[in-house]
Order: sequence, then C-alpha cells, then structure tokens
Amino acid sequence: MQQNKTYTVDEAKSKLEHYCAYQERCHKEVQQKLYEMRMIPEAIDDIIHHLLQHNFLNESRFAQAFARGKFRSKKWGKQRIVRELKSRQISQYNIKLALKEIPEDEYLATFDNLAEKRLLQLEKESDFQKKRKKFADYLFYRGWESELVWEKVRELM
Repeated sequence: MQQNKTYTVDEAKSKLEHYCAYQERCHKEVQQKLYEMRMIPEAIDDIIHHLLQHNFLNESRFAQAFARGKFRSKKWGKQRIVRELKSRQISQYNIKLALKEIPEDEYLATFDNLAEKRLLQLEKESDFQKKRKKFADYLFYRGWESELVWEKVRELM
C-alpha cells in the first residue's frame, strides 16, 4: 500500500468488509487499520457503524473465536487469554463469554499434556530448583492458573 493513497468512505468500507470477512477482528484492530488508511475520525465512526450494522464486526464473536483459537493452537491458559483480550479492550462481559468456549475437561487435559511434555524437555536439567523454576515459569508464561501450576509441580516433582 502506498503511503499517501487516500480512500473515499465507500472504498474504505469495502476494504474493511474484506478485512473483517477474512478473519474475526476487534474494534481496536479495525480502528488501527482505519488510522493507517488516514481516515478522519467522522469517517472512522461511520465505517465502524456500517461494519457493526452489517455484522462484519462483532466483539462477542471475535472474543469467542480468539479464546478457542489461542487455547487450541497455542495451548494458552485462561489467564493469558484474558490478558490478551483486555489488551484489545474487549469488555468483561465478552471475556466471560469467550472463556465459556473452553470446555473444562479439555482445558485440564490440555494442561496435563503440556505439563508432561515440558517435564520431558527438562529431563537433562540436574539442578532440582532450576528445573522446578523453569517448569513453573513455562506454564505461567502460557497463562495457566497458579493453583494448577503449583499443584502440578508438587505432583510431578
């Protein structure tokens, strides 16, 4: 995209419809895209209103898809998902809705698998304290709850 290209409101609407249809987007991403396209604030409001009206933009749908996707593909825990959704300015209501997308039994099974896998990776670490720290830090970084992590540390080490 050229730096100085300007868009009419209709061109921008069309471009953003494609942008939102390709993948779920949150309001923040859409606003950022419109700023990059150098749209004026009135046009941005108009375009976002249009996208909401025609269901191209839906924060609940975005939050649910985001939570499902990050949990299944990246094996993120709920805390990391919540942190990322908050950074995208998703409402508390939609965050709660998104977390319901993750079945509890699947959540715990994924956590167990991830912990077992990580423990195997740390087999060569001889210093017990270092091993514990690396194990716990890995799970915390991925956003798993501290009570789950410490329970697993006690169970496996």
